Amino acid sequence: MSVTVCLGAQWGDEGKGKLVDILAHDSHLCCRAQGGNNAGHTIVANGVTYDFHILPSGLVNPQCMNIVGSGCVVHVPSFFRELEALEKHGLKTEGRVFISDRAHIVFDVHQLVDGLEEVELGGSLIGTTKKGIGPTYSTKMTRSGLRLCDIFDEQVFETKFRRLVHGYQKRFGDLLKYDPEEEIQRFKEYRIKLQDYVIDQIPLIQSAKEKKSNILVEGANAIMLDIDYGTYPFVTSSNTGLGGVLTGLTLGWRSLTEVVGVVKAYTTRVGSGPFPTEQLNLTGEALQKIGGEVGVTTGRKRRCGWLDLVLLKHSHICNDYTSLNLTKLDVLDSFSELKVATSYKYAGQTLDSFPANPEILSNVEVVYETLPGWNKPTTGAKSYFDLPVQARKYVERIEQFVGVRVKWIGVGPARDHMIVRS
Repeated sequence: MSVTVCLGAQWGDEGKGKLVDILAHDSHLCCRAQGGNNAGHTIVANGVTYDFHILPSGLVNPQCMNIVGSGCVVHVPSFFRELEALEKHGLKTEGRVFISDRAHIVFDVHQLVDGLEEVELGGSLIGTTKKGIGPTYSTKMTRSGLRLCDIFDEQVFETKFRRLVHGYQKRFGDLLKYDPEEEIQRFKEYRIKLQDYVIDQIPLIQSAKEKKSNILVEGANAIMLDIDYGTYPFVTSSNTGLGGVLTGLTLGWRSLTEVVGVVKAYTTRVGSGPFPTEQLNLTGEALQKIGGEVGVTTGRKRRCGWLDLVLLKHSHICNDYTSLNLTKLDVLDSFSELKVATSYKYAGQTLDSFPANPEILSNVEVVYETLPGWNKPTTGAKSYFDLPVQARKYVERIEQFVGVRVKWIGVGPARDHMIVRS
């Protein structure tokens, strides 16, 4: 048995989906531990492009079972729409995807409230995707939320739901344009459809462990969006690191065999918040254009900058990676020189760690190290030593600074554009 965890090592959008797709080929169970349909993974397999949001990417492997874990929040209409989209691409999902009955439900009212709460912040916008994720986790923590298991008791479900909506109506008044009865009616249909999908994840995962199955955990978002260790308050509403895996799934820490940090060869983020290595210049524009940096879920252009090794080391300290997957190295092929951030200074002093205070982080002086580019295409490389020597030096500098080996290197969008180092 092996349990491999793939986690985002920056602000998300690192390309986790491709590694998950590759590893899912030999996996029996693929799991999502946290987050909702605010996540986005693109996978190109056999010439077909698949976009995943709440569903685990392991569905691309027809032999792999998939579970949306207890730590996730699920917008039921989006769950079914995503299934239908995969079916239209010829992907058969029947009997291969399940939702934990302990996962919380994202209602349409949560999504409306998400927008209203963002308006309340005025000029201090978080940059939410307005998918209702934050309000759902809020109601989870105040113990007023509803879980998938609640759906199957109609009277209990409707009583709890009306109570939830009443609280929002008292808070927002006429600003909340919403009829709870319409959503209640829709759930009368979902109640029937969900019977084939909602299960108790605990015996499922325990059975997989007893059978010594290969289990793959697909992280959503990334550690810099973690509610505790990210750039708070410009974060998502769940624990996106290894801690969220251990609470969102019942795997147990002794089962873990590998924790892979997926890191882009440069740095991007979507939405508001501090970004020390952001390049608001031609370099940033080139990274955005060459890298096709547009969000899968939001459609928003991503902010782009140089690779931040200070951030990556913080990421490793939080998640304790056993290896790294460096993605999109090919995007750097045409740069004559490259920069990596190696330290931060604030008020003339070098900082010992990644700062928690967003005001400090927004005003740090970034110390860069300049490395030579390679000005050669890397997409055709099949092995590590097919890469230009300067590209290898770039990889090795990352390893040296962070203290973790780069095991996988992405050099293009397709499934076979991945170098695996033995």
